[in-house]
This record gives sequence, structure tokens and C-alpha cells, in this order.
Amino acid sequence: MQALKAIVVDSDLHSAASAASLNLRALDATALQCDPFDFIVVPDFVRRDALDAIIRDYPDINGPGNFKLEKLDYGPAFAALIAELGQPAVRNQIAAKFDVDLSDCRHSVTVRRYSDQTDGRIHVDHPSKIITMLVYINESWDSGEGRLRLLRNDRDIEDYVAEVPPNAGTMIAFRRSDTSFHGYKPFVGERRMIQMAWVRENTLTRYERSLSRLSKPLRRLLNMS
Repeated sequence: MQALKAIVVDSDLHSAASAASLNLRALDATALQCDPFDFIVVPDFVRRDALDAIIRDYPDINGPGNFKLEKLDYGPAFAALIAELGQPAVRNQIAAKFDVDLSDCRHSVTVRRYSDQTDGRIHVDHPSKIITMLVYINESWDSGEGRLRLLRNDRDIEDYVAEVPPNAGTMIAFRRSDTSFHGYKPFVGERRMIQMAWVRENTLTRYERSLSRLSKPLRRLLNMS
């Protein structure tokens, strides 16, 4: 079975080699980290020569919070990036990296542009998610705040094993668990991020229904990466 998986991944890499925006070879070359939970960080997942157009075509969002794609307007370069992220080659690479079956999962995508003082609190993602992927689209990041930290516990933002500046093109993905704690020091301002999550179909439907019944502040607290 392992040999078959390697063949499938090789095929995906070959077919996606000419993709306009994504660097799947960088993903393939990145080792899985397992302390304190399974994660990867890929600094140049989005190709540098594609970033200017993607930044230009990023959705014009006016306030904090995560927004569904269907509620946003954006340009063709951003649309192309979203389409590439949704390709089977990306799903298969992530599945192989984390050794998890995502074949019967669907993916959800939300987009964020601004962070405020209430964002970044330590949390774990909703149990409906299996793998969460974050792709950052900020031109640069000089602030000490707003850097995602992967944490050993749910109490101390300083007890982290990795800190990820949300620079343009950087991707982080992690396996959701009851101990996959993450957060960042509060940052107020523009902090562009695409969040993709692979979710079991039935749990996603229940999650979206329950989420729709929550107040807007509580909905925002569930998506703070």
C-alpha cells in the first residue's frame, strides 16, 4: 500500500508541475513535525512570481472575521489560486504527508483580511475538521504580534514549539486534535489569510448549521488562526 501511495503522489506532482501559483514540490520536500502535534510549515508554497497578482486581486474585505467565498468579490489571480488549492493534487499531497484518508472529505474555504484585538486567542479547531491549512498573503510581516504560535498547552502563549510569521506565500497545515493548541499575540490591522479545512461531509453539515445559529462574535471566536 505504501508503494502505491508513492506512485499516486508522484503522478500528482507531475500533473501539477506547471500550476501557476502553487509549489507542490516545496510541500513534498517539507518534513512532518510531530511535536506537540502533527504540522508542517512551507514558506514558499505560493510561488513568488504569482504573489503580486494575487495580492492585487485579494477580496476587498472591510472588517475582521472569516468570510465565505460566495460572499466576496475578487479578481482572477485570486480565483485561480483558490481553484488550485481545491485540486485533488493538493488534497492527495496533504493526505500523504499526514498519512490520513481524505478521499471522502470535502473542503471548506474562508478568507480573512483584518485582525482585531479579540483575535488570536489560544484555541483548537472544531472537531468537524480533520486537517486545517492556512495560506498567508501578506506582502511582508515586521510586527512581533500576529505570528501564529503552535503551543504545548491552552494556557501559555509563550510556551510554543513554532512561530510562523504570516508572510506572503507561507502555508501551515496541521492535524486537528483536542491538543492542537494555537494562537497569536493580538494584532490590530491587515492580516490576510486563506483558511482551508478538510471535513467529513456529515460533520461539516452539522457544523455549518450550528454555526449559523451562533452570534457573530461567537462565530469569529471559532476561526482565529
